[in-house]
Amino acid sequence: MSTQHATPHVAIIGAGCSGITTAKRLKEYGVSYDQFEMSDDVGGNWYFKNPNGRSAVYESLHIDTSTQRLQFEEFPAPADYPDFPHHTLIHDYFRSYVDHFGLREAIEFNTEVTRAARIGGDAGAGWELTLSTGETRTYTDLIVANGHHWAPRMPDYPGEFDGVLMHAHSYVSPFDPVEIRGKRVIVVGMGNSAMDIASELSNRWMAEKLYVSARRGVWVLPKYRNGVAADKVMAPPDIPKDVALAASRELIRNLVGNMSNYGLPEPDHEPLSAHPSVSADFLTRAGSGDIHMLAAIERLDGSTVHLVDGTSVEADVIICATGYDMKFPFFEVDENGVGEADLHPDSEHRYPLFKRIIKPGVEHLFYAGLAQSSPTIVNLAEQQSKLIAQLLTGEYTLPDVAEQQRIMVADEAAHLEQYYASPRHTIQIDFARYCVDLNAELEAGRARASLAATS
Repeated sequence: MSTQHATPHVAIIGAGCSGITTAKRLKEYGVSYDQFEMSDDVGGNWYFKNPNGRSAVYESLHIDTSTQRLQFEEFPAPADYPDFPHHTLIHDYFRSYVDHFGLREAIEFNTEVTRAARIGGDAGAGWELTLSTGETRTYTDLIVANGHHWAPRMPDYPGEFDGVLMHAHSYVSPFDPVEIRGKRVIVVGMGNSAMDIASELSNRWMAEKLYVSARRGVWVLPKYRNGVAADKVMAPPDIPKDVALAASRELIRNLVGNMSNYGLPEPDHEPLSAHPSVSADFLTRAGSGDIHMLAAIERLDGSTVHLVDGTSVEADVIICATGYDMKFPFFEVDENGVGEADLHPDSEHRYPLFKRIIKPGVEHLFYAGLAQSSPTIVNLAEQQSKLIAQLLTGEYTLPDVAEQQRIMVADEAAHLEQYYASPRHTIQIDFARYCVDLNAELEAGRARASLAATS
């Protein structure tokens, strides 16, 4: 079993939503910590035009999770927030959270952790961090909350393109970083960002022609159901998963019908077999003839884009909404593979963790918010921080490594079984069921700690 230092001194990397709620928990439990943030303010991905370059927020973005689902349980969002707030309100909410709990003074802004290494190659001996200031510091424990929507995954298309080829991460508005008016535009992908951007650019006064290129069809879900934000009426976790899933799939089919009715390709999978694609506008835009579907891109040739079905179109701009890679650049690995090689995702973008927090066998290292959660990831780390804080203070004890691995494999199988195999689904969880499991593990771990204290 993992053992904790008598007096932990913890480093937190990042001050986005995951980092700040973890810091709040450590402060509450009296755990000493330092927090490092590359930027000049909190908010991470939700800080529009974040000077650290890691925000994917575009000017028109509204969150796809309802306020009731995304808010921290210990800091409700303002009562006048709409169901789906604009990104400026989300950022204001995070700033207010930090100020309400007195967290700002402990955050070292404009400070990047450039290197994090296990002392002596053993995390049990602590961590040595090198900062962008040139300073090095040592800590007993390390919490990684650097986010996973900042390292764009770009397709590698054969050929050359004469127009603008960019990732959705760089998209700000129809005029920034490229003027879209009168252009022939292809948006690649059918996730949430792709649908937002495609819907925005498909206005007839904007793009000359708006295409969406996809490898497969998806189920597009509305934001509202009978006038209520759809994620407010999700099945509770006490309903057996197979029953809830079957009912939800039938409801979706009845609600939206066949995707081909909107001029979209039919999905090759059941509803909810992919991370939900939610849009208030996309189906209407497609059904109105403003969005034109294309097969996947095969190769590029000047302004000509060749597709896998043998057809081709002319384009001026290609915006790739093709997802992100998990990256931990501070875990260095040299050209010979020496260093922290085991602390990086594998070649299939997999990074299994015990309760999405701990890598079995690597002590004193925790991850906060490293999951793709339905419906929300905003308050995921708030729940995870309960285990982290209680482990650091000795109130909770981990199971042994073999048991951690057994539980981890079982959890991953349960969470991922409904999804088709894809890099975007390797860290997918059902938030409500995850919380039930996490609370059960916390109770078991507190019992282990109590037993150990009396034996």
